[in-house]
This record gives sequence, structure tokens and C-alpha cells, in this order.
Amino acid sequence: MADRTVMVVEDDVLIREMVIQILAGEGFTPVGARNGEEALCRLRQDHLHPALILLDLMMPVMDGWRFRAEQLKDPDLARIPVIVMSASGEDIEADDHLDKPFEIEALLEMVSQFTNFGGSTSTSSIGRRAANPSSRGCQCATAGSPSCQHRKTGSSSRSA
Repeated sequence: MADRTVMVVEDDVLIREMVIQILAGEGFTPVGARNGEEALCRLRQDHLHPALILLDLMMPVMDGWRFRAEQLKDPDLARIPVIVMSASGEDIEADDHLDKPFEIEALLEMVSQFTNFGGSTSTSSIGRRAANPSSRGCQCATAGSPSCQHRKTGSSSRSA
């Protein structure tokens, strides 16, 4: 049986909670962390070994670059694949990169590939609700937050 646990390391509470809801709605077991330090603490002290880590780069306390450097120093943690979720085009050693805003289907496909768990191929109703919190119809996981690009451009796509 495939491990369905996915750690979501994201300081923006709206984005983190929406990604968590989307993943949970697709049968994954998401675990959230507000920053790299909290993520490392949970990984080490709680002996959490998720199948995948979704990592934002720009966070207070400990950013994604520093988290990744610390993760790679620890042989047990270094084996956990990382997908960077960021609007920043900066390079970081990771297993994959998902540019924000991203399509919900792209997120789910990537997570499914790294966890060897298919989930459903279409966005679940909880995923659609989580992705569409505004009445404007924006269906991205960052809708309503400052990082939502659709708010600025007025476009409405199924992205996060």
C-alpha cells in the first residue's frame, strides 16, 4: 500500500489549509507546517516520515532554502522527496517544482506520482470548494490571498 502522507510547508495559512483540504479530499493524509523550523521539528521529534514534502521557499523563521539544506544533511530526512511550490523562479535542489499559481490538477498529478497513490483524476468536491473560496469564481488554491495572480488580472482558471 502506498504511503499517502504529504507534509505541506507553507507560511500562508490560506494556501496551506486549502492545499491540505484538497489533498485530504483526494485521499491523502496531509500534515501542515508554518515554516521550515516547524517542519524539521515535526519530522524529527514526531518521527514523521511523509512520502512527500510540498515546500514553499519564502517563509519567516526558517525559509525553504535553509530547510532543504538541513533536510539534506540528515540521512533519514534526505530520502523524502520535495516539490517546491513557489512563485520565485530561484533555483533550489528539489525533486520537482510547481510554480505558483499552479493548476490543482497539476498539484494532484505531481503528488500522486511521488506518493505512488492515484487518488482521483478529477478534483473532488472538497477540492473544488477549497479552490474556489471567493464569489468571483477564481478556482486557485491561493484565491483571496495576496499571492493570487487572478485577483490582479481578473482571470479565472483552475490553479493554485
